[in-house]
Amino acid sequence: MPTSSEFINRDLSWLAFNERVLAQSEDAGVPLLERVKFLAIFSSNLDEFFMKRVGLLKLRMAGRGGAEKTTHEGITLAGLRTEIREIVVRLQSRQARVWEGDLIPALAEAGIRIRRHKDLSESQQHDIDRWFNANVFPILTPLAVDPSHRFPFISNLSENFGLLVSSVGSSRRAFARVKIPSVVPRYVPLTDGENEAHEFLALDDLIEHNLARLFPGLELHEIAPFRITRSAALDDEDDDDDDVMERVEDELRRRRFADAVRIEAPEDASDDVLQFVVTQLGLEDADVFRRAGPLEYQDLHAIAALPRPDLRETPWRAVVPAVLRNLAPVEEMRTHGDLALPRGDSDSPSATIFERIREGDILLHHPYESFEASVERFISESADDPDVVAIKQTIYRTSPDSPFVRSLIRAAENGKNVACLVELRARFDEQRNVAYARQLEHAGVHVAYGVVGLKTHCKCSLVVRREHIDGESGIRAYAHIGTGNYHPKTAQLYTDLGLLTADPAMTGDVVKVFNSLTGHASEQDYDKLLVAPSGMRPGFEEMIVREIEHAKAGRPARIIAKMNQLEDRGLTRMLYEASGAGVEIRLIVRGFCCLRPGVPGLSENIRVRSIIGRFLEHSRVFYFGNGKTDPVDGDFYMGSADWMYRNLNNRVEASAPVEDRTARERLWHVLDVLWRDRRNAWTINADGGHTRLDPDESAEIGTPEASGTFASLMADVQA
Repeated sequence: MPTSSEFINRDLSWLAFNERVLAQSEDAGVPLLERVKFLAIFSSNLDEFFMKRVGLLKLRMAGRGGAEKTTHEGITLAGLRTEIREIVVRLQSRQARVWEGDLIPALAEAGIRIRRHKDLSESQQHDIDRWFNANVFPILTPLAVDPSHRFPFISNLSENFGLLVSSVGSSRRAFARVKIPSVVPRYVPLTDGENEAHEFLALDDLIEHNLARLFPGLELHEIAPFRITRSAALDDEDDDDDDVMERVEDELRRRRFADAVRIEAPEDASDDVLQFVVTQLGLEDADVFRRAGPLEYQDLHAIAALPRPDLRETPWRAVVPAVLRNLAPVEEMRTHGDLALPRGDSDSPSATIFERIREGDILLHHPYESFEASVERFISESADDPDVVAIKQTIYRTSPDSPFVRSLIRAAENGKNVACLVELRARFDEQRNVAYARQLEHAGVHVAYGVVGLKTHCKCSLVVRREHIDGESGIRAYAHIGTGNYHPKTAQLYTDLGLLTADPAMTGDVVKVFNSLTGHASEQDYDKLLVAPSGMRPGFEEMIVREIEHAKAGRPARIIAKMNQLEDRGLTRMLYEASGAGVEIRLIVRGFCCLRPGVPGLSENIRVRSIIGRFLEHSRVFYFGNGKTDPVDGDFYMGSADWMYRNLNNRVEASAPVEDRTARERLWHVLDVLWRDRRNAWTINADGGHTRLDPDESAEIGTPEASGTFASLMADVQA
């Protein structure tokens, strides 16, 4: 992998990350249907990569300097494009091999068969063709291209058939296109699934068998199934438009008709048909990816979701955090409020979530601990509590039919002061967020769209209540600060952290964050939070410099950072400096990492691991030893930002210190478990490649050395 003396190329490092995702589908130790799911995830990731990164690369190649312009690593854009293509071709070949050579036979052995129409019995063909006539044929629309019919618009990620047709006996051939409808299941069941037997026919196979019926009186000469990917890249991700809503709606319209950046087709697809499509879309031969396997691997999610628990991971049911058990029913809060409930000890069923937070900060670890019983309850209970006077929340991504949106609407209807920052520019969720913003505004919620020129990515909630404080009536603020979105679905699939606090300094900082988001407040001074874009970079830089000083003075010096991606060159250079001073640095980076670890004279004291497994590692945790002998006495921060230039400079982000000792002990244990994982972990090498760690066969089952992070942390919370 090409590198400069200092950095690994971001796009090539990202492809290496996706290779680690693909490796999960090749791992015989992963349950069969989970392996199928990872094949689909690999393709979904690759789609996004082409839409965003390859789309941006092609924009840059069309700009000043063209294809010979170089990246920060000294690679020409043309060279980078060539290398990306070579890697993608290699990885997609691996993907096809594992699907066709490994997973299809394994599925068949387990009673799950993907059939071909030509191999069905006569009665099966009759039955499925009759189903096709009733459910698919009326939806299909053949579109011809001739002097009276323009080349049709082909939507992003759509699956299509391109054909050459002619009148009977004529040598003149015309192009036609048939879109595979998205409203029909992509794998049509041939059986009812009884006795754990499942047989499916791919929808594209069924349509291809019946294509001639769409062109009566014509001859079909050549056929090419194909799939188009369009760009979702922006020249400038962040903008200075006064009307953010108008800007986002305009971008959604433009994205639909954005330039194509890739066409995928089977290896045996017609050259003439593909060349016609390539020319019409303004593509080049380098944009054509012929490959084996399904045209759309994401369709395999339907297979991965089959009700076969014997072929899946044992379902994990998140536990309610011990400190939040035995709370008063929400119905009592709705009727009486906290002030009217009798006081009891923390185990009393009359306790409220606010009482528990007042007793001390609560660290939450999802999905091991319940998101519903903690974060969702915090907002839902606040919406119904008569003593709550105000609720404020940021929404970057959330689920369809979001419980948070419902709670905020209910709170407004209950007469509370409710404000919500909805980030309309969350990539690929813009349309949903626009709809949520309008729904909230209609209910009387004060909706803000963020700070001009910045995306709002922080995950914060604020609740203000009337309470008796020191025997007098007053108000108290409560806050939640998280590493992940307010999204109940991903909270079951991603590992994230959250902090519930009533610490006045912390909640006071959250108040300032919301004042900046909803008003015209200038840069704020924060007591405890690190807030980007003004204070987060200087805060982290100061702590790195402090570790360098400790190392030079002979005191313990250590940095441990866990994040999704590491790209910021300024912080990377400071980590190199810290390594040279003798600071021990451990980095746990799931995705791309532009830092080169273990290079003599540059980064010999830096080691990097990546963990890919059952849950998506999404939390961001930063630890600085601060000269302390006991590691738990060091400084811990958790928040929404990776160490990327965009997070530190172009977004509103928040990282919170974890000060409660019990919470720090838990965080240290989590970091230790992650680092000791030998089941799901990879070592990132100096050239950007990776080496998979082998489980320790002598270690006890359930430990990270033998069974990995997930089994170990599940056992912890169950205990």
